Amino acid sequence: MRDATGPLAPGELIQLHCGQLSVEVAPEAGGRIAQIRFDGIKQLVGHDEAGGSAIAWGSYPMAPWAGRIRRGGFEFDGRMHQLPINLGEHAIHGVAFVLPWQVDARSSQQLELSLSLPEDERWPFGGTCRQRLLLDERELRLELSVSADERAMPVSFGWHPWFRKPERLEFSPQRMYPRDAEGMTILSPSEVPPGPWDDCFINDAPVTLHRAGQSLRLTSDCTHWVVFDELAHATCVEPQTGPPDAFNLAPRVLEPGQAAWAWYRMEWL
Repeated sequence: MRDATGPLAPGELIQLHCGQLSVEVAPEAGGRIAQIRFDGIKQLVGHDEAGGSAIAWGSYPMAPWAGRIRRGGFEFDGRMHQLPINLGEHAIHGVAFVLPWQVDARSSQQLELSLSLPEDERWPFGGTCRQRLLLDERELRLELSVSADERAMPVSFGWHPWFRKPERLEFSPQRMYPRDAEGMTILSPSEVPPGPWDDCFINDAPVTLHRAGQSLRLTSDCTHWVVFDELAHATCVEPQTGPPDAFNLAPRVLEPGQAAWAWYRMEWL
């Protein structure tokens, strides 16, 4: 599997727009959003600004797992599985963000994409990912699903946007997962310390970013949110269906033919 810090070019971009909101999508670069503009102001760290590193630009789907899997290993259906290591000692953010997605339907305000997950050493279970992007004049709604094909499979997924650094972050989570000496998430959620953070939180309230005279409110039906705000140029606000290392900490299983889905909404106030 591609190194998460290796180069990944955007390829051909699909343009979506509605009112003051415009979105550029890069299907070949992991089905990610390459840039969002509201009233002409860029919202995301771009490809050129990240040195091309696959993990560090735009906004991409994390599937069929989100965050790190400890040393790439987990047990499922009575046997151990080993995923390729792609960041440090761990497997991170799934495979969807470095694979080309197929365009299934498009208009000026809507885009539907799909990805057949591999069934090899990168991910042994197969399955299918689907995402839909819908624009309104002040809102971008993202929908993401993962379905199992003929084999049962574990699943955890979400989104990883690299927002340009806000001047202020409004975020009041209920609890935070601690991390161990390896920096890995462990059970159980506890009190929330002051930031900066690179952590997973239990949160069911809107998150708001204030920057360049704009306020961006983020909501999702996910209750696990990772916030990474340790860098000077960006803050990542990542709703996902489970904590990092979910296959070991809180495994969720899709039986053959079953699907799971979630949504993420960005609204400019």
